[in-house]
Amino acid sequence: MNIWVLLPTYNEASNISALIGEILSVVPQSRVLVVDDDSPDGTSGIVARMAASDGSIHLVSRKGGRGRGRAGVEGFRCAISSGADFVVEMDADFSHQPRYIPELLNAARECGVSVASRWMTQAGICGRPAYRDILSLLARFVCRFFLGMRLSDPTSGFRCFSRRALESIDWDRIISTGPSIVGEIILLLQDKGFVFREVPIVFMERRSGRTKLNALKLLSALFALFKVKFRLWAGI
Repeated sequence: MNIWVLLPTYNEASNISALIGEILSVVPQSRVLVVDDDSPDGTSGIVARMAASDGSIHLVSRKGGRGRGRAGVEGFRCAISSGADFVVEMDADFSHQPRYIPELLNAARECGVSVASRWMTQAGICGRPAYRDILSLLARFVCRFFLGMRLSDPTSGFRCFSRRALESIDWDRIISTGPSIVGEIILLLQDKGFVFREVPIVFMERRSGRTKLNALKLLSALFALFKVKFRLWAGI
């Protein structure tokens, strides 16, 4: 089975080496794909040196327009063209812990898509400021009750997709350039009839560095998701 782990990155030099090592320790048969958005802190240089001595590590260095959505689309396309059977997508700051990858893979084998949830029984959030929990809860409420996303954690960026699920998406029609890519993919797959299985996790505050998400970016992401929802409703 061809398993790829996708890490979109921007300024994760302090985390990336240790994270890749931990991923390959937990899932030694996997390939790690880092899609770096021209990080000024040297993230891509670290990954390039690791890739030179380990064929299971791959780097895409993006130039031009930055954005979590753009990086995600390029990463998924690269993994699909490289023959991936399953693609695990996760953040590169240790908030998503590699130890959950095997459980996500097992769940995705059953239904095609699995999502790590912070809001289930036996799940939780550790070490994060209260204001960020409030922002997450507000985004969760909007996604569930206004956008109809049938997940306990619709904004989770820690997911596993089967090849069948990823090939069902027309990547040329993705409109998200930023973090709304997380919700856009879920909305598209939900519209195509995919059933998701959620896996409870403990979300940890990032190990090092600063978060890129703020209230303004979150509002922008939600606005983009309403546009996605309208396009699906209108059939355009």
